[in-house]
This record gives sequence, structure tokens and C-alpha cells, in this order.
Amino acid sequence: MSLEALPLELPEVEQRAVMPAGFRAAARAAGIKASGGPDLGVLATAEAPASVAATFTTNLLRAAPVEQSRAYLWASDPEGRGHWGRAHAVLSTSGCANAATGDDGQLDQKVLAQALGAALGVAPELTLAISTGLIGTRLPVDRIRSALGPLIAGLSWSDEALAALAEQMMTTDSRPKWATVRIELPADDGTPRPVTVSGIAKGVGMIHPRMATMLSLLLTDAAVQPATLHGLLLQAVERTWNQLTVDSDTSTNDTVFLLASGAARAPVMPGSTEAEALGQAIRSVARSLARQQAADGEGATTLITCQVSGARDDRQARAVARAVVASNLVKAAVHGRDPNWGRIAAAAGNAQVDGRPIEPWPELRISLCGVDVFRGEPQPFDAAALSALMDAPEILIRLDLRDRDGTGEAFGCDLSEQYVLENSAYST
Repeated sequence: MSLEALPLELPEVEQRAVMPAGFRAAARAAGIKASGGPDLGVLATAEAPASVAATFTTNLLRAAPVEQSRAYLWASDPEGRGHWGRAHAVLSTSGCANAATGDDGQLDQKVLAQALGAALGVAPELTLAISTGLIGTRLPVDRIRSALGPLIAGLSWSDEALAALAEQMMTTDSRPKWATVRIELPADDGTPRPVTVSGIAKGVGMIHPRMATMLSLLLTDAAVQPATLHGLLLQAVERTWNQLTVDSDTSTNDTVFLLASGAARAPVMPGSTEAEALGQAIRSVARSLARQQAADGEGATTLITCQVSGARDDRQARAVARAVVASNLVKAAVHGRDPNWGRIAAAAGNAQVDGRPIEPWPELRISLCGVDVFRGEPQPFDAAALSALMDAPEILIRLDLRDRDGTGEAFGCDLSEQYVLENSAYST
């Protein structure tokens, strides 16, 4: 029998934007993008500052919004060392990365934080920032400041406002990315309370698993302390965005913020069953967003999902899955609908954990689109029929290492001529 898809034990996700209680948003054009499209957005809390957890790029050339957000989170909660804290708002700009802009870029970001704080009536250190666009260009600070007043006046609790924020974040994305999960958690008196976890994301190029590999805002109305929230975020990122690759390049601006407003009055304590349930909901939203990003990869025609079972542990399984979806040879074969399973086997054999090759496995099994192609030795299959199966919006590559019970998955896309065309003239 061929290898079946791994069971997905996560809550059901809706692919739409739903605003959790306690948040407001707005977006508009401010003259950052040459196209004149929406390029400025704000997410703000309705009342008290939200708990925040964050993951940032591991690229050593960190953009100004990354550096500033880390510093402001550190100031709001020193124990988080820049990875968690509290904030009233997030400023989102697209069309300019504000990366590699030196001291001037850092000053620009600080001026905008002061302007946002003044517009909302909060301390600038309780604001965060995300930016995306061309590296080496500076933000048009005066235009952005002029647009902030009308933007803040238009803040809305509506789902449409969150959707508009997702659309504002886009650069080379062909469509916005959003996802929502609804669960119930107990209030202090034990009565069930509806809790929403929603997320929006952008990023379809310069994406590789070394942190979060894009920009995303995850929101929930559960009541969670920042340190607990960070633990839940790390678990989700490790299994979703750290398993996503489009082109093996990690951005200077990668950021994921997870904000909890507490408006649902459903407290979540560390290590509790409520924390486990909320963590699964966060992971489900993150997984959906990561898959949407892979499917919309620059020039992509096919989403590649690789699932691995039988590994020594989950880390090894995730490493093998990453190696397969990151292989340019595998990506090119998928684009050409070529069932060249040897490339999959070779990519799996290149997998590393912590920079070291993984230990050999007892045996390797490979299934492609539900067809067994290798089981310790080549298996007979109809190449033309399998090629036809590969002509689909998504293909599943399944590997089993027949060692222990470690499992993992990764997401990527095919490598097309259009990817080269888009990136050969990105700045011109």
C-alpha cells in the first residue's frame, strides 16, 4: 500500500478574516507604493495594551522596524528580552522595507512611533512596527505622518477592516492571506466563552525557514500573559513557518506578532488544558497561512507538501521534509510534472539537524501523489499516469524512514520561469 497523508489533529480553520474582540484596524494609501495602492495600516487595541509574543528574522541584517520592535518589547517587559511584552498598536507599511538604511532609517522609525503614539494617546514605546518592500530605501515619513490622522479616525472593529489590513501588507503577493479558528474556553466562573484566533500574513518570495520567513499578525481575544503567549507561538512557528520555503532566502524584515487582547474574559494559564487548546488553534491558523503563502509563491503553479513519518524524532522528520521542499531540483521536477523520485531521495539524504547530517535511517519509502515509487528499491509505476497526477494545484510527497515514530511536514512550491522573470527586474 502507498503511504497515506498524515492525520491532521488540529481544529478546523476558516479561510477568512475575522476580527477578535478588543482590536481595531484600518488601512489606506499613503504614497509609499509607486502603484498608489494601500500601503499604510494600523492595528490597535480597543482599550488596554495587549499581551504580545514575537519571533523575528535570524538574518543578521535586521531592518529598522525589527530592531525597534525588539527594543520596545524589551522595555515593556525586560524578562522577555525582546521576545514578549505589551503593546497598544502595530504600524504596518508596505512598499519600503526600511532595511539597510543606517541611522537615518532608525530615526525614521522612531519618528513614526512617536507620531502613532501621539495619534492614539499612548506611549510610543507601546507601539510596534512591520515593514515590507525594497531593501535600501527610506520611508516617506512626512507622507505617512500626514496620513496617520485620517487613518486613526477610521479604525474599525469590523472583519472588513482586518481584511483591508491584510491587503495593505501585500507586495508581490497575488492575493491576501487570512485564516480563523473559533474555540470555546472557560471563563473564571467555568462558563464557556467563545474565543477567536485569527491571522493575516504576507510574503511569497525571499522565504526560507530560519524563523518566521514573512510578516504575520496573529490575534486572539483570550486572556494570556506574554510569557505564556510566547511559548505557544514558538510551538506553532516551529511546525509551520519554520517549515515553509519558497526560494531559500531569509528576509531582513521577517516578523510574527501574536497579540492577545483578553476581551473574551477567558484566562489561559501556562501548562493548562486551556493553553493546549489555544496553542492548537494558533498552530492551525499559522499552518493555513503558511500553506497559503507556499501556494502563492512567486511564479508558483503548485503547492508542494512533504510529510515524513518513521523518523527518530519530530525534529529529524521536520528536517527531512524541509530538505525535500527546499531542493531546487525537486521544485523544478514538480514544475515539469516529472516523477523523478531520485531527486526526492537525494534531497532527503542531504537533511541536517543543527548543521549536522542526520543519522542514517533503516529504510526509505517514498510515495508521490499516492503512488509508491521507492521502497528500499525502485518500485514499478506508470510514469505517464503519475506525471498526469502531478498536474494539480497541490501534490503530496510522503516519506517514511521506518525507524521510530517522529513525524513532520513542510511546505514549498515549484520553481518556474516566472519566478526568474519577477525577480530579475524587482527594483527596476
